[in-house]
This record gives sequence, structure tokens and C-alpha cells, in this order.
Amino acid sequence: MLFAASECLPFVKTGGLADVAGALPKQLCRDGADARVVLPFYKPIKEKYRMQCKHVCDFILRLGWRSQYCGVEQLTLEGITYYFIDNEFYFGRDYIYGNFDSSEGERFAYFSKAILESLPRINFMPDVLHLNDWQTAMVAPLLKLQYATDPSYAHLRTLLTIHNLRYQGIFDRGFMDELLSLGAPCFDPNLLEFNGCVNFLKGGIVYADRISTVSPTYAREILTPYYGEGLDGVLRARENALIGLINGIDTAYFNPADDPALPANYARDNMAGKAVCKEALQKELNLAPRPDVPVAALVSRLTDQKGLDLLEHVLGEIMELDIQLVVLGTGDARYEQLFSWASWRYGNRFAAHLAYDERLAHRIYAGADLFLMPSRFEPCGLSQMIALRYGTVPIVRETGGLVDSVESYNKFTDTGVGFSFLNYNAHELLFTVQHAVAYYHNDPALWARLVQRGMACDFSWERAAKQYETLYAQMLA
Repeated sequence: MLFAASECLPFVKTGGLADVAGALPKQLCRDGADARVVLPFYKPIKEKYRMQCKHVCDFILRLGWRSQYCGVEQLTLEGITYYFIDNEFYFGRDYIYGNFDSSEGERFAYFSKAILESLPRINFMPDVLHLNDWQTAMVAPLLKLQYATDPSYAHLRTLLTIHNLRYQGIFDRGFMDELLSLGAPCFDPNLLEFNGCVNFLKGGIVYADRISTVSPTYAREILTPYYGEGLDGVLRARENALIGLINGIDTAYFNPADDPALPANYARDNMAGKAVCKEALQKELNLAPRPDVPVAALVSRLTDQKGLDLLEHVLGEIMELDIQLVVLGTGDARYEQLFSWASWRYGNRFAAHLAYDERLAHRIYAGADLFLMPSRFEPCGLSQMIALRYGTVPIVRETGGLVDSVESYNKFTDTGVGFSFLNYNAHELLFTVQHAVAYYHNDPALWARLVQRGMACDFSWERAAKQYETLYAQMLA
């Protein structure tokens, strides 16, 4: 299997795709598969990795009327083989992604074509080419329309994973002929055309052998106009090829029992260290040193998708509760200004760190009691899984991967690991926070059970990879 992605840990990361690309192939290899990764040879990749690469081959790639250099560099790290597509013009820039203008379309049209052209030259022709998001989605139509008559590609099957349907790679029609040489017949509403433009992700949806999303609920949601981002019709047409498989997390990296970022470690059978982490977090962020007050945390990109408009609407009422609130992240100026103001307004009960700090994020997961994820939509979400792993009880909206991974507390059956609300409504968020805080203050035995059940949840890649292995086998059968 070859995993094609635009980002991958430990080389480059902007979002959850890098986590998946870094973890899933490793687990597949542990399970006995030959899983490799291909990604662009970006300039920001650290020199320590670049120095370890060996040159495999180079050739001239025809991209429409252009003749472009294409080099392939190879690195083996922790038993995984990584291929890097090298071209200074497209990837020798200081950023991973640009402004989604026409140059972005050209960069990833090149990457898609280069993946296919590289396969016979690197002496690795996989059975499954696993594509991810719009940056590699165009591989599927290129394979079906330009390489179908080549017997060396005949066995190759494509799986397209949609990590976030909102980002589709929509560009001017000129890409059809000038760069991709797909021809006018493909510029059809049933194929690649989308509102007078060419849509890379739509091309992948139409032509990939199978399509997956990163949670079962999100797979159902995107068949509806509300979540479908304009592609619900084409997704419904391919519903039989669509499946939702929830992601995992790296349970060795996210492990409170030996996490080096924490002031004290702890585990399900010895939770004393969590109180130490909470006390240290309050001290680090200048919160009042109160062990009896629940600390609620939000670690996120600060955007509307994350439901922050709901939090903005009821923040004053939430802060009337006996609670402390911690925010870590960057994003829209509107929310950065809101949380800066809240830090001033609520003093030692509210802390905002408007940057991204990986080690601080771990300390927040460990030191908090509650974790807020009131998302408008959430294809999968990893933060709620990490929070549960660290014994922090999540409050989520029932959407996408959040509803698939967080069972809401049911007082009649005493089941569940967190709290949730259904409608995208600020006061439903408020009422859910109020209920959670009341349980925290009034029923410590229940709270201990919630923490224990949450830490027992299995969100490992061992579990998640098995689902992908089953899907690959179905595709090849």
C-alpha cells in the first residue's frame, strides 16, 4: 500500500492528516503489510531528515505543455519507507500551503501526476494507492483516464479518504486541458465540473474505487445538504462506495503514565499524579490555586467550525459558575481578541495562551477536568480522544466523530464517558456545562467513574488499522 498525502509527521504538519499519515502506515507495517508513504519534498522539512535521504531517480514530467523536473528521494525511518517528490519550483517555498490560488492547483496537479509517473521508476507498484483530501484526489481520475491502457497499472486500486469535505481544491477550468490534459468531455457536472470550475476532490469522489471518511457519523452527515458542502449529490450517487472509519491516536505518545511533558505521571490504577498536574497547571497559567474547582479546557484552532460562536454567546453565563477556563490555540482575530479580553475580565479564573505549544497542550489535557468541543462539524476529532486518554471528561456536540467517540452520560443506566448536546445552540452548550459542573461538585464518586471509563476507551491505531486492512482486502477481492 502507498499512502499519498500532502503532510506527514514527523516531517511537516498543519492538521490531523499529518497525524494519520504518520501513524496508520506504521501500524499497517507492524501488522505485516508493506505500507509506504509519498509526500512532497517541502523546503520546511528539517535538515536532519533531508540529510538522510538518498536519491532514487529523476526524470522530466510532462504537465500539459510544461516540462518539469521530478526527483524522488527516499528515507527509511523507524522501519517505514518514505518517498519525497522533489521540485524546487513547486515545493522549495517557505510554506506548506499557500492561499489556495491557481498556483496551489498547479502544485498539487504536479504532485498527483508525479506520484503515478514515479511508481514504475521506484520499483514499487502497490496494490492500493491510498489518497487523502483534495491535494491527492486528482490521482484517481488521472489513473482511470490516462493510465488505464498500461498493464503495469491495471491492478492498482484507489481509496480516497476525505478528512474534511470543506476543503475541495476548486480551480479555474484551464487546469483541465492546460495542466492535466483530461479534455473537454471530463468538464461535465457528473464528472469534474463544479460551478464552472474544476474540483479536485470531486474528481476523486467520482473516480476512486472506494471512498472513506474519518468517522461513521460524518460519512452519513455528508450525504445531506447541510454537511455536504455542495457535493452531497455526487456523494449520494456513490453511497455504496462510501464508508466511515474513525481515526485513532498514538497511544504511546499520548500516555499520561510516561508523558515527559507532565510534572507528574499517572494511570488508571494510580490517579494521584493528575491532581499534581492540575495544581501545576493552575500555577503555570496564573489561575487561582484551588483543587476543588473544575478546570475546563479548550485546545483548538480558533475558528467558527469549532463552535466558538456558541461559547462567545454564553461565556459570561459560564463564568458565573464555579469554574476556571483555559484556552490554547490560534486562529481568527475575532476569537483571539475575545479570549484576550476574557483573560483580563476574569483574572485568575481564565487563562488564554494564544499560540500553539505542544508540550503545554499535554499539560492542559492532564491538568484539566473538563474538555470543551462544541463543534459545528467535526469529521473525526482527535482532541476528545486525547482528553479521555488523560482522564479529562469531554463536553461535545453530537456531530461527526464526536458522537462516535464520546458516549454521553446516562444517569438512569450510569453509562457514558462525557457529556453532549444535540443542536447547534448556545444555551444547549450552557446547560450541558452547568450539568457537568454540578456533577463535578456534587458527586465525586460519579466523576471518578467517568474518568475511569474514559481512560479505558480504546482509541489506538491498532484498532483503527484493522478496519483499514479489512477495507483494503475488500477492494482487492
